[in-house]
Amino acid sequence: MHYRPMTIDDYDAAVALWQQTPGVRLRDADSREGIDRYLRRNPGLSVVAEAEGRLVGTIMGGHDGHRGFVQHLAVASSHRRLDIGTRLVRRCLEALEREGIQKTHLMLLADNETGKQFWTRLGWEPRHDIALYSFILNGSPNA
Repeated sequence: MHYRPMTIDDYDAAVALWQQTPGVRLRDADSREGIDRYLRRNPGLSVVAEAEGRLVGTIMGGHDGHRGFVQHLAVASSHRRLDIGTRLVRRCLEALEREGIQKTHLMLLADNETGKQFWTRLGWEPRHDIALYSFILNGSPNA
């Protein structure tokens, strides 16, 4: 398995993987332009896994200078149960820590039971003391 920073050249393969991964929802912000902007703003914090030259895993990481955020962790069904997801998370968190980030959040779809089990197994804890609110600036239902 080869792990390396994600680049915009990985976009098509990453989107194909995300579309096949239960629990990953794509939005307008996941356009090529949106992902390119994210990767440029957070260089070296998103990671891909490759097997035999094929992208089989992704995680996107970023921060606001205060807290880290991870999203789009996905592993191809053909490569699950090989510790790839755990290794992607570790590499992403190590990169965030090098940036001085000590606490990282993620958002998980409420019905993603597999995701809940995975993240809990890695030591992540659900928050019950905060609520997430969103505001859509452009009015798009898929923003």
